[in-house]
Amino acid sequence: MQAQKKDVKKATLLSLIPGLGQFYNQQPLKGVVFLGIFVAFVVQMILKGASSLAGLITLGSVPMEDHSLFMLIGGTLQLIITVIFLIFYALNISDARRVAKHWNAGDKVNTSAKEIIYTIGDGGFPYLLTMPAYLLMIFAIVFPVLVTLFIAFTNYDFKHIPPASLVDWIGFDNFKSMFFLSSYRRTFVTVLGWTVIWTLCATTLQITLGVLTAVITHQKFIKFKRIFGIIFLLPWAVPAFITIMSFSNIFNDSVGAINTQVIPFLNQLLPFFDIPAIAWKTDPNWTKVAIIMIQGWLGFPYIYVMTTGILQSISEDLYEAAKIDGANAFQRFRNITLPAIFLVAAPTFVTQYTGNFNNFSMIYLFNNGGPGSVGGGAGSTDILISWIYKLTTGTSPQYSMASAVTLIISAIVISVSLLVFKKTNAFNMED
Repeated sequence: MQAQKKDVKKATLLSLIPGLGQFYNQQPLKGVVFLGIFVAFVVQMILKGASSLAGLITLGSVPMEDHSLFMLIGGTLQLIITVIFLIFYALNISDARRVAKHWNAGDKVNTSAKEIIYTIGDGGFPYLLTMPAYLLMIFAIVFPVLVTLFIAFTNYDFKHIPPASLVDWIGFDNFKSMFFLSSYRRTFVTVLGWTVIWTLCATTLQITLGVLTAVITHQKFIKFKRIFGIIFLLPWAVPAFITIMSFSNIFNDSVGAINTQVIPFLNQLLPFFDIPAIAWKTDPNWTKVAIIMIQGWLGFPYIYVMTTGILQSISEDLYEAAKIDGANAFQRFRNITLPAIFLVAAPTFVTQYTGNFNNFSMIYLFNNGGPGSVGGGAGSTDILISWIYKLTTGTSPQYSMASAVTLIISAIVISVSLLVFKKTNAFNMED
């Protein structure tokens, strides 16, 4: 039992200057570290931090001298640093109060540097191990997301490109334009509608093909399973951008293999059906059909491989018992195979949908979002992510509007993913 008593209120007040509360609690090593962090932050704020936060608020006042974009980025970084320090500041006060209470309760308190280092290395090892990952996540993920978030509330476009022009805060004007300005609203609704249709059709097709091919090749009466496995993996083995560009040539209206070879062959094989050449790349509807089919071809091998592994883990006793009970093949598939697949693969299926929601390469490489236009710089087959690309790379870039669309995409993807994960208990590891 330790005889020392500490005033908790005094320890709390002293810790308003980080480190002093730790010195009062006879923990000099923690006091030096905490005080050092506090002094470093104060010096940083004096030298650069305060001006960075001020720049984030004003975004500059003198064109050609103030670069609004750099000020926004620097201010965002400083804001993150400040938030991290405030979290540290709160933990410092909490630590001083907690240790003072331990003194009063007679608990063992580590005072020497050796004891503190040993305690950190023992009980705090998981935190030390994960801290670099959290810091990396903050500056590699949170930082860019915050910059995008802030840009969505500015007028950063082709008329306001720093340093020649200043960028200003405009609040929710970009979102108002998207939902209430007729030109943007029509484009946004059209592109969003096609994005949802594309995501549902293409992803469902690739999942269906992957599951069916895996189930069929898993049957005992199928011979040469390894050969089929190699064939089904070919679309996965070839880089996707090469496959997409090859299909873009194959579906060419004039010289593509579909119109010049496949359709004439079908007309010879089935003379009663006069199949005309199809405008795969000049008719928006046929272009949409083409890219959905191509994505089904590109995406099913991954589902096939994963489903094959799941099928091998299902006990044959279940199927034998079902046969004894009189279940037919479809009933066995519906009640045994399919639940087992979804139990394991539900999170992966969700990521397939979210991935195709932002599948830029498929749309851009096949026909650059064309043919035609639906206004607002978007082509008739553009999805939201490819529309964002055009908003930022066109002759009249709309960076702030692109950021606003990006935030809407993120909100949709995150909301749908969380909802599906919750409904399917995808990450419920109990039992």
